[in-house]
Amino acid sequence: MVCSALRRVAHMHVYLVRKASSVSTGHHHHQALGSRTAASEFAARGAPGGAVEVLGKSYPRDDYSNLSRKVLSRVGRNLHNQQHHPLWLIKERVKEHFYKQYVGRFGTPLFSVYEDFSPVVTTWQNFDSLLIPADHPSRKKGDNYYLNGTHMLRAHTSAHQYDLLHAGLDAFLVVGDVYRRDQIDSQHYPVFHQLEGVRLFSKHELFAGMKDGESLQLFEQSSRSAYKQETHTMEAMKLVEFDLKQTLTRLVTHIFGDAGAQDRIGWAFGLGLERIAMALYDIPDIRLFWSEDERFLKQFRVSDINQNVKFQPLSKYPAVINDISFWLPSENYTENDFYDLVRTIGGDLVEKVDLIDKFEHPKTHKTSHCYRITYRHMERTLSQKEVRHVHQAMQEAAVQLLGVEGRF
Repeated sequence: MVCSALRRVAHMHVYLVRKASSVSTGHHHHQALGSRTAASEFAARGAPGGAVEVLGKSYPRDDYSNLSRKVLSRVGRNLHNQQHHPLWLIKERVKEHFYKQYVGRFGTPLFSVYEDFSPVVTTWQNFDSLLIPADHPSRKKGDNYYLNGTHMLRAHTSAHQYDLLHAGLDAFLVVGDVYRRDQIDSQHYPVFHQLEGVRLFSKHELFAGMKDGESLQLFEQSSRSAYKQETHTMEAMKLVEFDLKQTLTRLVTHIFGDAGAQDRIGWAFGLGLERIAMALYDIPDIRLFWSEDERFLKQFRVSDINQNVKFQPLSKYPAVINDISFWLPSENYTENDFYDLVRTIGGDLVEKVDLIDKFEHPKTHKTSHCYRITYRHMERTLSQKEVRHVHQAMQEAAVQLLGVEGRF
């Protein structure tokens, strides 16, 4: 039961780490941008010159800059720190579990918690510190939000691992908002919230209590390179794997019920808070987490963070569906560019976007895409007229900004 709940809850990354040498209330009305506004904004995003202002700091633009105003408006909201927000409830439940289950030698919590780090990190923190090669596909502009060539919005909370490990920490949780360009549907949003746990063990801690434990080693006799750690011994691997599995099993049971020193080895895991909250509270659409509608928020004002809550849907308003098709430019088109444009112009009026048809012309070899866009407001009924206005703005912006040839 616990294992199936764990699989159901989250896309979870689990990996071994090794430490290097120590050293409001009320209704919220979603705004849709007109094509001219969107065009001027998108044109400026990737153009050198000017600056991007984020959290009171200024970052010079360059060819990497691709942060849209829609995503920028989410920076600093920190849903995971808003008391009684469903993401805050999940975070507090995880913290409570780790504080109670893992106690240090002096009766204090073993794990320290960091939940206020800025989401702006360097590309070195986000990639290089985790030994991600320079040509790795995860660095693509199409998948990330770059302020410029050296700074970005973090794609994962792992961006802070290196700094915390080098500060001498052995056990910690990091919680924060992370940013990725992605498809549009009820499960995906360009901003989501991650909770990451890291724990390191010395040789003595790992092998204590084992027969002939003193003769066992953490690492094979191999060398470390810029992109690869030394190989762990099979004994160390099995013990760390067992400890991680036990840690996650206890955590899932708690939430769902029965349903750098050179001589360290350890584990790390990452959980998506939205995925857990959607499964635990029956929240059907990821856009709801950003709602300021009192009918949503009041359902989570509970006296006990462990109280069972089942979300009662705001009445489901009817969808308005429109298709958009166009010929792709010969180069430099990615689907995430189109999804980002749709999010910027349509905002949270857009429930999902499906690529429903691809066609290659037999003579010109040009490729055509047809997308079906489902519009649905979370709090009221949309009119055909307002959707038509937004949809037309998307068509015009796609031609101007993505270089497509409309088939409207």
